[in-house]
Amino acid sequence: MHQLSRFFAAAALATLVFAGAAQARDWNAIKESGTINVATEGAFAPFNYFEGKKLTGFEVELAEALVKKLGLTLKWHVVSFDAQLPAVKQGRFDFAIASHGYTAARAKAVAFADPHYCTGGRIAALAGGPLTVADLKGKVVGVQLATSYYDNAKKIAGIKEVKTYKADPEAFSALRAKKVDAWISDKFMIQATLLKNADAGVVAGDQVFVERVSMILAKENKELLAQLNRGLAEIVKDGTYGELSQKYFKTDAACH
Repeated sequence: MHQLSRFFAAAALATLVFAGAAQARDWNAIKESGTINVATEGAFAPFNYFEGKKLTGFEVELAEALVKKLGLTLKWHVVSFDAQLPAVKQGRFDFAIASHGYTAARAKAVAFADPHYCTGGRIAALAGGPLTVADLKGKVVGVQLATSYYDNAKKIAGIKEVKTYKADPEAFSALRAKKVDAWISDKFMIQATLLKNADAGVVAGDQVFVERVSMILAKENKELLAQLNRGLAEIVKDGTYGELSQKYFKTDAACH
């Protein structure tokens, strides 16, 4: 994770530890303030990451375009992925956009907006390593902590061990260092990582599950949910979504 990202994550986590429970702001309160507080991870390229000190990525640009449609100013908060769901549930942020795949367990804690892309978990390994589900039998797999990739990897019969890492770059480093036999993550994330690290000797394998990814927010915030869905529909309609999808993925990442 970028050093600036580490700083913001530490500060945000400190806030979560020492502050009392907060109440999620409703749409009227957000609109009156003119500013919406949004959490992301900042360590998950090409979705949300740092270029130097600049936070960017598909989800970052998408959220900025969406919030502009709502007539608000967006204030970013960089928070580790595993801290985001409880923080949103407690009302620390108005919503989070950080590649949260829908699961029934998560939906008990937070509300999910309409999906802003569809993807899936994919295997990556060093050349000659395990690239199919069958190949993973008896192997050690690395995944990011508190993700759907962890949940789905645990369901694969025959895997020897699933090791967790704070962020995907650490899981990728573990694979390169041969601390794990394979890495499972978002297919677009793996694609971007391998393009950036062409000399790493890592190759992509099979996709192991399909996932619908959405912004998350407090369950009681129904009007904000409607506004986020409206903003997303508007940037799809005006072509902004398609431009961002082509920019980052060279394909249409929307759910159909």
